[in-house]
Amino acid sequence: MFTPRLITLPIFGLLLAGPVLQAQTGTQSTAIHAPKYIPETRTIAHNIGNRTVVIKVIQYGEPNGIYCINMHDNEGTAVLGAVPVLEMTGGTLIRVENFKQRVIKFRLNGVLYGFDPNRIYSRIGIGQTLRDNRNYSLKAVLEIEKFAGRLLALIPDTAKCLIALHNNTNDLFSIKSYVPGGIRQKDAKAVFYNETEDVDDIALTTDSLIYKVMADAGYNSIWQDNVKAKKDGSLSIYSGEKGIRYINIETEHGKVEQYRIMFEKLMAWLLSPPTQPVENPEEEKESTGTQNLLIIN
Repeated sequence: MFTPRLITLPIFGLLLAGPVLQAQTGTQSTAIHAPKYIPETRTIAHNIGNRTVVIKVIQYGEPNGIYCINMHDNEGTAVLGAVPVLEMTGGTLIRVENFKQRVIKFRLNGVLYGFDPNRIYSRIGIGQTLRDNRNYSLKAVLEIEKFAGRLLALIPDTAKCLIALHNNTNDLFSIKSYVPGGIRQKDAKAVFYNETEDVDDIALTTDSLIYKVMADAGYNSIWQDNVKAKKDGSLSIYSGEKGIRYINIETEHGKVEQYRIMFEKLMAWLLSPPTQPVENPEEEKESTGTQNLLIIN
């Protein structure tokens, strides 16, 4: 239970250094240059029951500590938006291939199981996603745990940031889920709600400084409460528990340009970040506008 504090805020951008990566909110186009890095792809085949799930590890230039992961194969807008940026900045992209479907299905001992690959980073999460998809068994849990471990092994301890590439459907999951009265309000330590932006376009992070960067740029932003947030087996919860700097950039399906612009903003900052996080980003804000809400849990 919390009492939200509402503060009116202006929209103001954060100017970041960089010869190529300059972005603004909204869908305004920015220049795309010829690719600097040609990707190299490594293919991993992982067996789950009777299924072989393909994992693609796509490397842009030398490893630079930026790791992107696309767990839902039906969320291709995020990938289309991120790839042109990675071609310029470098980074690692991990993709789970699943016939353009969200839920991965497999048979084990003649029983059909299904799971959401973003609910597999705890045993509680695995159990819930199996039940959500009708069938549960301990043997299936163990198979999925192995798959989760394989994905996590691709992200080294030296990673500077883990970026989840996601998309959503109009109004089903949005910034409104995290404001007072929303179904996820208890999961957020702070929320920046820009009422001039599409509610479906959001950034959710475990890190206070990334939260401030994205909020300052005018994007709907959530700073996850890494202690109180529901333990649902998602990668954001796992990252929060492990102290991993993580962000999920998410737009509505089809909004490739908006995704690219948001991703550019993040990458520009990640390539030249300040040294210290801001533990109380709301203290850095000014209360001089009327369009936005900053909600602190």
